[in-house]
Amino acid sequence: MRNSHFLTFITLILFTFTGSAQEVPLKVGIIGLSHSHVHGILGREDKGDIEIVGIVETNRDLAQRFSNQYKFSMDLIYDTMEAMFQAARPEAVTAFGNIYDHLSVVSACAPLGIHVMVEKPLAVSLDHAKKMEALALKHNIQLLTNYETTWYPSNHQAIKLLKEGKIGPLRKVVVRDGHKGPVGIGVNKEFLEWLTDPELNGAGALMDFGCYGANLVTWMHGGKKPITVTAVTQQLQKENNPKVDDEANIILTYDNSNALIQASWNWPVGRKDMELYGTTGVLYSDNKNDLRLRISEGYDGFDETTVAVEPLMEGYDDPFAMLHAVIKKGMKLPPYEPTTLENNMVVMEILDAAIRSVETESVIRLKP
Repeated sequence: MRNSHFLTFITLILFTFTGSAQEVPLKVGIIGLSHSHVHGILGREDKGDIEIVGIVETNRDLAQRFSNQYKFSMDLIYDTMEAMFQAARPEAVTAFGNIYDHLSVVSACAPLGIHVMVEKPLAVSLDHAKKMEALALKHNIQLLTNYETTWYPSNHQAIKLLKEGKIGPLRKVVVRDGHKGPVGIGVNKEFLEWLTDPELNGAGALMDFGCYGANLVTWMHGGKKPITVTAVTQQLQKENNPKVDDEANIILTYDNSNALIQASWNWPVGRKDMELYGTTGVLYSDNKNDLRLRISEGYDGFDETTVAVEPLMEGYDDPFAMLHAVIKKGMKLPPYEPTTLENNMVVMEILDAAIRSVETESVIRLKP
């Protein structure tokens, strides 16, 4: 991402969201309810920018639970995408089922011109991702990927300061993501069934949390691919995750820097944080809102300051507001911004290489 992209993005957001107060809502369908991130859209304050027109879910018990919790009518529930499309006419869908099904969602939506936002990662495999990309390009639809960390003001501020040269040229990145594990945090049974299934999720913690680091590192490198990918995984909770890894360390090398992605279902405390090391200082994005800057002094000394992090402006603090802006207002996202298809195709190359590295116990070199 070039230095101007962040400011260009902010300018676009300002232009987009200082327009008319009267929004024409985007008609959105929800595909699946098993992914617990679906609470984000079902529990979202009604801002008038989106309208949920239909939900596809074959598990009636699960649908009824959410209907009771969020007070929507069961008349919104459909057994198939085709039935929902015909009756509700959505302009876009959000996919909250297993990752394997992302391809079938895009396959159904793209020929009809229905835009798609999936929960991270983009796809269960690089092969699926390539097919999804081809469909999106052929039918000219938006295919976006939603990450929680896209909406962290601290991450935006850290990358802005990096681009401004506050810590010198980038040399090392460390990204840590995860929690106690799906069983440890008590995810719902419908989510657990596929999250720990290698066919439906692609892997365990490597896919579930490795994608965050790959996404952020690709963003800060402006879409540049790593030269090599090396990964090791472990299974530290065999009783809870018998089919998949629950611990993954992924090393990426670039021309003048490297990155370590630590994805784990074994952290005692949930975390999504990163560290950016330059030649003269360090940026610590500790969580959603806290950012620290250390400037080197001598051998091991440093001057540390807390960086004031402003909230993301309205319309870029929420994936669904952004979905509305992209589709209804034609907002253009900067190249390799975290939700973009081009960023997430690189992410899938990284994850695919990481899986192959684990399988072959070798360093995988990516094609430029």
